[in-house]
Amino acid sequence: MPILATNKRANFDYEIKEKFEAGIVLLGHEVKSVKTGHINLKGGFVTLKRTGRELPELYLTNAHIPLYKFAGVIKSYDPYRPRKLLLKKNEIKYLVGKRQEQGLTLVPLKIYTKHSLIKLEFGVGKGKKKVDKREAIKKRDVEREMRTLTKQRQKS
Repeated sequence: MPILATNKRANFDYEIKEKFEAGIVLLGHEVKSVKTGHINLKGGFVTLKRTGRELPELYLTNAHIPLYKFAGVIKSYDPYRPRKLLLKKNEIKYLVGKRQEQGLTLVPLKIYTKHSLIKLEFGVGKGKKKVDKREAIKKRDVEREMRTLTKQRQKS
């Protein structure tokens, strides 16, 4: 399961409560571009769009997939276009219920290949406050110092 892209800001900006896996509907040249690692999830999010159907559909929005360099010229291609996500009905119903709770967001975490398919892992998360982010930075710094001190003691 090679990871093609990760959203490094997701765990810093959000407290991820649950994770889900979904397939993505892509164009042919987008598949080639993603498999070569040309995708950026920073600033991307998952949206629910209501259509004429009973259940809404989920879309990956604002993720940048540039045009594959050997695809030729495609004039009307939008690298930020919304891309449909493929999930089971019961998962969509569950996510609709979670989304209606106060302050929960669907955040893309990483894109990877599973066999020959491209999958998106996204999480249900709650946005962190500035204080929580500062605590995370302090905790990371303390852990880093502890590691360096233990390394120095092991050497001597």
